[in-house]
Amino acid sequence: MNHFLDIHQTAPADLRQIIDNAAAMKAARNGRPRGAPDDDQPLKDHMVALIFEKPSTRTRVSFDVGVRQMGGQTMVLSGADMQLGHGETIADTARVLSRYVDMIMIRTFEEQTLLEMAEYATVPVINGLTNRTHPCQIMADIQTFEEHRGPIKGRKVVWSGDGNNVFASFAHAAKQLDFDLVFTGPEPLDPERALDGLYTTERDPQKAVEGADLVVTDTWVSMHDPQSARERRHNQLRGYQVNDALMALAKPDALFMHCLPAHRDDEATSSVMDGPHSVIFDEAENRLHAQKAVMRWCLGA
Repeated sequence: MNHFLDIHQTAPADLRQIIDNAAAMKAARNGRPRGAPDDDQPLKDHMVALIFEKPSTRTRVSFDVGVRQMGGQTMVLSGADMQLGHGETIADTARVLSRYVDMIMIRTFEEQTLLEMAEYATVPVINGLTNRTHPCQIMADIQTFEEHRGPIKGRKVVWSGDGNNVFASFAHAAKQLDFDLVFTGPEPLDPERALDGLYTTERDPQKAVEGADLVVTDTWVSMHDPQSARERRHNQLRGYQVNDALMALAKPDALFMHCLPAHRDDEATSSVMDGPHSVIFDEAENRLHAQKAVMRWCLGA
């Protein structure tokens, strides 16, 4: 049994296996109706609990569809549906769910919730997102880059904006998969100190993107940020918008990614998001294939 909690807690060989399997599973479904089952059914007779304490579009739909394509069944639960953190301990919840289901995916706020779930569950637990990391997103991002440009090893990836949870997983991936990661953003929004040594910093976004193979950004504000924080972040990050002028300084064949949802014409202009460098919708689609590969790895299937 394998948990998939964070990229830096997963061996590079296992990460490579997951990414390669994701690409193969995607190719095997080429031209097939969305609701048609995969040829092999590795999750046949398996039940997967999908827990969402945070709202979700891509994570919810991709995991749900992926389980069904692989022959399993899903139980989608929200924080309001459960006693999770509202009278019953995380440990007891994990023990109970392990009696009902074969795997748990949880999208939550605090990393400690995820870690406690994994500690006490007797079935695999997958990190669907925490305030600290978002490893499933980065697995899809690596898959997307490689299907367009080949191996990511030795490439230059530039992150423009807030050093948030998605950046943290990119930093873990840079170490595990051996690519160069540059952070460009304002000092007050630097990544957490625990990531030091996994990336370099260049405050000037124009210098940062020189020679970039991939430029990545994310929303400047969270859905839970108060209005005062939203205004402050806009002021801090306005100079780090990914626009046509910035992309023109990267390599001519550089790709652009955004994990979505996006606030168009804030962190990135619509002309970039819909332009020739953008692979954002391939990236979104690959959440499905990457997560299917993660689930198979967790179950040894």
